[in-house]
Amino acid sequence: MSIDIYVCWTAERRPRKGRLDMRVTKAQAERNRAHIVATAARLFRERGYDGVGVAELMAAAGFTHGGFYKHFRSKADLMAEASASGLSQTAARTEGVDAAEFVERYVSREHRDGRGDGCTIAALSGDAARQPADIKTEFAAGIENLLTALQAQSGTPGGADQRATRTMVIDMLAHSVGAVMLSRACPDGSPLADEILDVCRAEILASLTHGDVDGSEAGGPEA
Repeated sequence: MSIDIYVCWTAERRPRKGRLDMRVTKAQAERNRAHIVATAARLFRERGYDGVGVAELMAAAGFTHGGFYKHFRSKADLMAEASASGLSQTAARTEGVDAAEFVERYVSREHRDGRGDGCTIAALSGDAARQPADIKTEFAAGIENLLTALQAQSGTPGGADQRATRTMVIDMLAHSVGAVMLSRACPDGSPLADEILDVCRAEILASLTHGDVDGSEAGGPEA
Protein backbone atom coordinates (compact mmCIF):
# COMPACT_ATOMS: atom_id res chain seq x y z
CA MET A 1 0.00 0.00 0.00
CA SER A 2 2.81 2.38 0.80
CA ILE A 3 4.22 1.82 -2.67
CA ASP A 4 0.87 2.71 -4.28
CA ILE A 5 0.68 5.94 -2.30
CA TYR A 6 4.19 6.90 -3.37
CA VAL A 7 3.42 6.27 -7.03
CA CYS A 8 0.28 8.42 -6.88
CA TRP A 9 2.11 11.24 -5.15
CA THR A 10 4.86 11.19 -7.78
CA ALA A 11 2.36 11.24 -10.64
CA GLU A 12 0.67 14.27 -9.16
CA ARG A 13 3.94 16.18 -8.87
CA ARG A 14 5.12 15.74 -12.44
CA PRO A 15 2.58 17.98 -14.19
CA ARG A 16 3.55 20.87 -11.91
CA LYS A 17 7.16 20.45 -12.90
CA GLY A 18 6.16 20.29 -16.53
CA ARG A 19 4.24 23.54 -16.29
CA LEU A 20 7.23 25.23 -14.67
CA ASP A 21 9.51 24.00 -17.45
CA MET A 22 7.13 25.45 -20.06
CA ARG A 23 7.32 28.88 -18.45
CA VAL A 24 11.12 28.77 -18.42
CA THR A 25 11.20 27.62 -22.03
CA LYS A 26 8.98 30.50 -23.12
CA ALA A 27 11.17 33.01 -21.35
CA GLN A 28 14.27 31.50 -22.92
CA ALA A 29 12.62 31.61 -26.36
CA GLU A 30 12.00 35.33 -25.92
CA ARG A 31 15.63 35.88 -24.98
CA ASN A 32 16.75 33.82 -27.97
CA ARG A 33 14.57 35.87 -30.30
CA ALA A 34 15.93 39.13 -28.92
CA HIS A 35 19.48 37.84 -29.39
CA ILE A 36 18.78 36.88 -33.00
CA VAL A 37 17.31 40.34 -33.69
CA ALA A 38 20.34 42.07 -32.14
CA THR A 39 22.74 39.88 -34.13
CA ALA A 40 20.81 40.53 -37.33
CA ALA A 41 20.78 44.29 -36.73
CA ARG A 42 24.57 44.30 -36.39
CA LEU A 43 25.22 42.07 -39.41
CA PHE A 44 22.78 43.98 -41.62
CA ARG A 45 24.54 47.23 -40.72
CA GLU A 46 27.88 45.68 -41.59
CA ARG A 47 26.93 43.90 -44.83
CA GLY A 48 23.54 45.12 -45.98
CA TYR A 49 20.30 43.16 -46.13
CA ASP A 50 21.48 40.99 -49.02
CA GLY A 51 24.98 40.52 -47.66
CA VAL A 52 24.11 37.86 -45.09
CA GLY A 53 21.83 34.84 -45.38
CA VAL A 54 19.61 33.21 -42.81
CA ALA A 55 21.94 30.26 -42.20
CA GLU A 56 24.97 32.47 -41.60
CA LEU A 57 22.97 34.83 -39.43
CA MET A 58 21.66 32.04 -37.24
CA ALA A 59 25.14 30.54 -36.91
CA ALA A 60 26.47 33.93 -35.80
CA ALA A 61 23.75 34.03 -33.15
CA GLY A 62 24.67 30.51 -32.01
CA PHE A 63 21.61 28.66 -33.37
CA THR A 64 20.82 26.22 -36.17
CA HIS A 65 19.25 27.27 -39.45
CA GLY A 66 16.12 25.24 -38.72
CA GLY A 67 15.40 27.21 -35.57
CA PHE A 68 14.87 30.41 -37.54
CA TYR A 69 11.28 29.62 -38.50
CA LYS A 70 10.30 29.06 -34.89
CA HIS A 71 10.76 32.80 -34.42
CA PHE A 72 10.14 34.47 -37.80
CA ARG A 73 7.98 33.80 -40.84
CA SER A 74 10.62 35.03 -43.29
CA LYS A 75 13.88 36.91 -43.60
CA ALA A 76 11.87 39.99 -44.56
CA ASP A 77 10.11 39.88 -41.18
CA LEU A 78 13.47 39.75 -39.42
CA MET A 79 14.80 42.59 -41.57
CA ALA A 80 11.91 44.81 -40.50
CA GLU A 81 12.25 43.92 -36.81
CA ALA A 82 16.04 44.29 -36.82
CA SER A 83 15.71 47.68 -38.53
CA ALA A 84 13.20 48.88 -35.96
CA SER A 85 15.49 47.71 -33.16
CA GLY A 86 18.55 49.43 -34.61
CA LEU A 87 16.68 52.66 -35.28
CA SER A 88 15.31 52.68 -31.75
CA GLN A 89 18.82 52.30 -30.34
CA THR A 90 20.06 55.26 -32.39
CA ALA A 91 17.28 57.50 -31.10
CA ALA A 92 17.88 56.36 -27.52
CA ARG A 93 21.61 57.14 -27.75
CA THR A 94 20.76 60.62 -29.01
CA GLU A 95 18.56 61.62 -26.07
CA GLY A 96 20.20 64.40 -24.10
CA VAL A 97 22.74 65.15 -26.86
CA ASP A 98 22.68 68.65 -28.37
CA ALA A 99 23.09 69.33 -32.08
CA ALA A 100 26.80 70.18 -32.01
CA GLU A 101 27.73 67.14 -29.94
CA PHE A 102 25.65 64.93 -32.22
CA VAL A 103 27.54 66.16 -35.29
CA GLU A 104 30.92 65.70 -33.61
CA ARG A 105 30.09 62.09 -32.77
CA TYR A 106 28.22 61.22 -35.94
CA VAL A 107 30.45 62.75 -38.61
CA SER A 108 33.56 61.05 -37.30
CA ARG A 109 36.06 58.37 -38.25
CA GLU A 110 34.97 56.26 -35.27
CA HIS A 111 31.39 56.15 -36.48
CA ARG A 112 32.38 55.58 -40.08
CA ASP A 113 34.69 52.67 -39.20
CA GLY A 114 32.36 51.12 -36.61
CA ARG A 115 29.60 50.30 -39.04
CA GLY A 116 28.24 47.30 -37.12
CA ASP A 117 27.72 49.37 -33.98
CA GLY A 118 26.78 52.60 -35.72
CA CYS A 119 23.63 54.27 -36.96
CA THR A 120 21.19 52.14 -38.93
CA ILE A 121 20.18 55.14 -41.04
CA ALA A 122 23.70 55.73 -42.37
CA ALA A 123 24.34 52.01 -42.80
CA LEU A 124 21.10 50.92 -44.49
CA SER A 125 19.23 53.87 -45.99
CA GLY A 126 20.46 52.96 -49.47
CA ASP A 127 19.29 49.38 -49.01
CA ALA A 128 15.98 50.42 -47.45
CA ALA A 129 15.12 52.50 -50.52
CA ARG A 130 14.88 49.25 -52.50
CA GLN A 131 12.95 47.25 -49.90
CA PRO A 132 9.20 46.64 -49.41
CA ALA A 133 6.95 49.22 -47.81
CA ASP A 134 7.06 47.68 -44.31
CA ILE A 135 10.80 48.29 -44.03
CA LYS A 136 10.44 51.83 -45.39
CA THR A 137 7.74 52.38 -42.79
CA GLU A 138 10.13 51.30 -40.03
CA PHE A 139 12.74 53.73 -41.37
CA ALA A 140 10.26 56.59 -41.53
CA ALA A 141 9.27 55.96 -37.91
CA GLY A 142 12.90 55.63 -36.81
CA ILE A 143 13.96 58.82 -38.58
CA GLU A 144 11.03 60.68 -37.05
CA ASN A 145 11.98 59.46 -33.57
CA LEU A 146 15.56 60.57 -34.10
CA LEU A 147 14.44 63.99 -35.31
CA THR A 148 12.22 64.32 -32.24
CA ALA A 149 15.12 63.44 -29.93
CA LEU A 150 17.41 65.94 -31.64
CA GLN A 151 14.79 68.66 -31.77
CA ALA A 152 14.19 68.35 -28.03
CA GLN A 153 17.83 69.28 -27.39
CA SER A 154 18.21 71.90 -30.12
CA GLY A 155 17.46 75.58 -30.31
CA THR A 156 17.64 78.18 -33.04
CA PRO A 157 18.85 81.79 -32.76
CA GLY A 158 16.41 84.48 -31.76
CA GLY A 159 13.88 82.15 -30.23
CA ALA A 160 12.70 80.79 -33.57
CA ASP A 161 9.62 78.61 -33.60
CA GLN A 162 9.46 74.82 -33.62
CA ARG A 163 9.16 74.65 -37.39
CA ALA A 164 12.46 76.48 -37.82
CA THR A 165 14.07 74.14 -35.32
CA ARG A 166 12.72 71.11 -37.15
CA THR A 167 14.02 72.48 -40.46
CA MET A 168 17.46 72.93 -38.92
CA VAL A 169 17.47 69.42 -37.47
CA ILE A 170 16.38 67.76 -40.73
CA ASP A 171 19.07 69.67 -42.64
CA MET A 172 21.71 68.72 -40.06
CA LEU A 173 20.75 65.04 -40.04
CA ALA A 174 20.60 64.76 -43.83
CA HIS A 175 24.04 66.33 -44.22
CA SER A 176 25.49 64.19 -41.44
CA VAL A 177 24.13 60.94 -42.85
CA GLY A 178 25.27 61.87 -46.36
CA ALA A 179 28.77 62.67 -45.15
CA VAL A 180 29.16 59.26 -43.49
CA MET A 181 27.74 57.42 -46.51
CA LEU A 182 30.06 59.25 -48.95
CA SER A 183 33.07 58.61 -46.74
CA ARG A 184 32.25 54.91 -46.49
CA ALA A 185 31.93 54.69 -50.27
CA CYS A 186 35.63 55.56 -50.61
CA PRO A 187 38.44 53.05 -50.06
CA ASP A 188 39.22 52.46 -46.39
CA GLY A 189 41.87 54.84 -45.13
CA SER A 190 41.89 56.96 -48.29
CA PRO A 191 42.63 60.70 -47.90
CA LEU A 192 39.32 61.55 -49.60
CA ALA A 193 37.32 59.51 -47.10
CA ASP A 194 38.76 61.52 -44.23
CA GLU A 195 38.53 64.81 -46.13
CA ILE A 196 34.80 64.34 -46.71
CA LEU A 197 34.22 63.89 -42.99
CA ASP A 198 36.42 66.83 -41.99
CA VAL A 199 34.92 69.26 -44.48
CA CYS A 200 31.31 68.25 -43.84
CA ARG A 201 31.68 68.26 -40.07
CA ALA A 202 33.17 71.76 -40.12
CA GLU A 203 30.49 73.09 -42.46
CA ILE A 204 27.60 71.57 -40.50
CA LEU A 205 28.93 72.96 -37.22
CA ALA A 206 29.41 76.36 -38.83
CA SER A 207 25.82 76.35 -40.06
CA LEU A 208 24.63 75.58 -36.54
CA THR A 209 26.69 78.42 -35.10
CA HIS A 210 25.52 81.01 -37.62
CA GLY A 211 21.96 79.78 -37.97
CA ASP A 212 22.54 79.30 -41.70
CA VAL A 213 20.49 76.14 -42.17
CA ASP A 214 19.16 76.74 -45.66
CA GLY A 215 21.96 78.58 -47.40
CA SER A 216 19.98 81.81 -47.57
CA GLU A 217 22.70 83.77 -45.76
CA ALA A 218 25.58 82.25 -47.68
CA GLY A 219 24.91 83.57 -51.19
CA GLY A 220 22.63 80.73 -52.24
CA PRO A 221 20.90 80.75 -55.64
CA GLU A 222 18.39 83.51 -56.09
CA ALA A 223 14.79 82.65 -56.89
